[in-house]
Amino acid sequence: MWLYITIVAYFFNAGVYVADKHFLSKKIHSSVAYAFYVGIWSIGNVIFLWWAPFFPPWPWLAIDLAAGILFLWALIAWYKALHQSDATKVVPIVGAFVPIFSFIFSYLFFGHVFSGQEFLAFIILLAGGILISVKQRQQRWWRWLLDRTRIFFGSTSAELHPTRRLIVNSIVSAFVFAAYYVLIKYIFLHQPFLGSYIWTRLGSFLGALFLIVPRRNWDIIFEPQRKTEAIKNLPLFLGIRLLAVIAFILLNYAISLGNVALINALQGIQYVFLIFIVLFLSESYPGILKEEMNRAVLAQKLIGIILVGVGLYLLV
Repeated sequence: MWLYITIVAYFFNAGVYVADKHFLSKKIHSSVAYAFYVGIWSIGNVIFLWWAPFFPPWPWLAIDLAAGILFLWALIAWYKALHQSDATKVVPIVGAFVPIFSFIFSYLFFGHVFSGQEFLAFIILLAGGILISVKQRQQRWWRWLLDRTRIFFGSTSAELHPTRRLIVNSIVSAFVFAAYYVLIKYIFLHQPFLGSYIWTRLGSFLGALFLIVPRRNWDIIFEPQRKTEAIKNLPLFLGIRLLAVIAFILLNYAISLGNVALINALQGIQYVFLIFIVLFLSESYPGILKEEMNRAVLAQKLIGIILVGVGLYLLV
């Protein structure tokens, strides 16, 4: 039972990621504005207080709200990466680096040390992330390695800037997501799950309000054409957010039924769903989403996905 629920949840998540890419590339064209729209609707979670009334004491309330704000910051970096590159590159890179940073935070705050198996997973995750993220070119291996080195050390070559932005934004996103997951784990250990979930989502709502304080952000978020597009596509946007909530609930229900380690290891299925959803849309509806997916690129991505899946399996 839990296996089928997990697979459905990951399928929904893959669909949400593709929809987010569509909104960012075709409708909103701003990671800050899109993060604001996502964060502001977090206020809807207050309805759950009807079924699970919970009001944390002031110190815990501050921690809950801070976690929600941290999550919104992670979304901004995530949407920047998603806006600038293909979903089939961004999602697996972030998915590979989140557990790596999580282990770093676990070591700093809980004294966790890498085992031999975890170190092997670290190497495999990095290899998979590189295969998924790099653009395949007909060039010698040493030239490819030199280009990647120049990216990390700030090459001024214009053609390398998009890849550098992808790597930087993806890693920043993974770093903040990992910090959020460690904090939320600590919160869930000391507070009821549903109650603390509600207050952290209200923190995201608060973070969205903070976004409009700088005048520059206000002008971006409420730019007339962007505002018109947001209102026109509101029903579709809310449908996608509802799908995201359903995926979250299904995944947590699956965890309550099955083995957490196995469920986390199944994240590789999410990347497979993502590849095929993007492949279908690119071929059948290029006006909605178009990514370069020839056979060579697809084979490279699939190998990278397999490596990420193996790394995640070893990690859990």
